[in-house]
Amino acid sequence: MTRPFRFLAAAGGLVDGRELADQARRAEAIGYDVFVIADHLINQMAPIPAMAVMAAATQRLRVGTFVFNNDLRHPAVLAQDLASLDVLSGGRLEIGIGAGWNRPEYEKTGIPFESGGTRVKRLEEAIQVLKGLFGPGPFSFTGEHYTIVEMDGLPKPVQKPHPPILVGGGGRRLLSLAGREASIVGFAPRLMPGTSKADIRTCTVEATAEKVRWVKEAAGDRFKDIELNTYQALGRSIVTDDPKGPLRELAQRLKDRYGVELTQEELLESSHVFIGSAADLAEKFKAIRRTLGISSFMTGGIDELAPVVERLAGN
Repeated sequence: MTRPFRFLAAAGGLVDGRELADQARRAEAIGYDVFVIADHLINQMAPIPAMAVMAAATQRLRVGTFVFNNDLRHPAVLAQDLASLDVLSGGRLEIGIGAGWNRPEYEKTGIPFESGGTRVKRLEEAIQVLKGLFGPGPFSFTGEHYTIVEMDGLPKPVQKPHPPILVGGGGRRLLSLAGREASIVGFAPRLMPGTSKADIRTCTVEATAEKVRWVKEAAGDRFKDIELNTYQALGRSIVTDDPKGPLRELAQRLKDRYGVELTQEELLESSHVFIGSAADLAEKFKAIRRTLGISSFMTGGIDELAPVVERLAGN
């Protein structure tokens, strides 16, 4: 069975409540399914109050994060905030959560930036705590990082057994966790923001196909119930009838930064590059869904791929 397309747009910038509400209503009118916000301690609104404004301004639009940094909040506190948002929005919350990656934020706050393995393990425990507190009755948990003793998380979310949880990444360890625990699995190239280090070839369609296999192996029988997501990881989405120039510029930028050459054809095919005419991008998204099973796309800003979303929303 082919999943219908779902499109996510991102809120951006430091704006007041009226502007954020206007953004959310515009996303809803265009046909986006989810309006998301990132989670950083620099140059943006805090996600939880922002999502409350976004939900209050709309009727159908779902709201979510892309994605929470697990290390910034204890999961018991986050569980109450999120369940409250699900209740207040009438069951329109989606939870994107990750292990944390933006090292400068850790350094500025004094939060230890521990190894990737430690952060992923902590994320795995946090997801178990969230699910447990969303469930009926008291919940207990003892892990390496969190301990919960007979706590009945209140309120309970409207969505059962819990709001959809998105976990994504580019490496096998994190994607295997996502396959075991997430409702939505997001794919990313293996980049290291803030450094010149990256395995930039993990943005190719062949690399994404391998990641899908990792998720499928980890998920087992539940793979059929998982939604797969991708996003414009290598730069902003561009609707143009002449994609050669933007593709050439992107290839040069990646070469200058990472020292790796990707052909324009590889970039054109990549599930992390959204550059082309509205008609061609609509066909590309259909091909990605057909060949990789990816039906969820985070497009960036509201207006960047609006013509494509209007063509495909609900299909």
